[in-house]
Amino acid sequence: MTRKPMYRQIADTLRERVQQGVLKPGDALPTESALQEEFAVSRVTVRQALKQLTQEAIIESIQGSGSYVKEERVNYDIYQLTSFYEKLADRNVDTHSDVKVFEAIGAGEELAKTLQISSGEKVWHVKRVRFIKQKPVTLEETWMPLALFPDLTWAVMENSKYHFIEQVKKMVIDRSEQEIVPVMPSSETVSLLGLDPTRPILEKISRGYLSDGRVFEYSRNAFKSDDYKFTLVAKRRRSA
Repeated sequence: MTRKPMYRQIADTLRERVQQGVLKPGDALPTESALQEEFAVSRVTVRQALKQLTQEAIIESIQGSGSYVKEERVNYDIYQLTSFYEKLADRNVDTHSDVKVFEAIGAGEELAKTLQISSGEKVWHVKRVRFIKQKPVTLEETWMPLALFPDLTWAVMENSKYHFIEQVKKMVIDRSEQEIVPVMPSSETVSLLGLDPTRPILEKISRGYLSDGRVFEYSRNAFKSDDYKFTLVAKRRRSA
């Protein structure tokens, strides 16, 4: 009988550890060096094993961080207007935002029209990467009228924007008009989310409204599609 290749034996062992709960979703795998030492094999063999588990969608590699047990996709219910943190509330996982850009700029004609303000009026321009544990999953770029939020801070945008609007500003968020389209990722998105530049991603373009009809934000969100699933409930209209 032909002996199973060593890289497959390593993959089988790691897969069993995941199935048995020794390694849980989101857990980091031992480093390549540690696996080399444990199984007394070369780095090439370890990488073959990790490649196989990646192809099986059991683990995933995060650039500059290591390999992790793949977590269940975040469910994005299109009919529920919830924040990033609220979508993950039942997962009991650590989340955070890394703010890359926080600046006040003058609104050009198109942006002013979108936000329903005057051209040249100041707006906040914020770009942030959203993380689940140490994994970047979303790149969000947002524009918000400075007149509505003169006290907006970098620290606020490191946490929940919706919490700030509703709990601190005491404003009532009414709705968000959203469009989801497939796009090829920009070089910046590829770098920040660790994407394959040859694979399309999903981008959500949204405009949020307060209960009094004012537009409070315009956002573009690039999603790492391997980490999200989009759901909706469609009801059939009854015949008269």
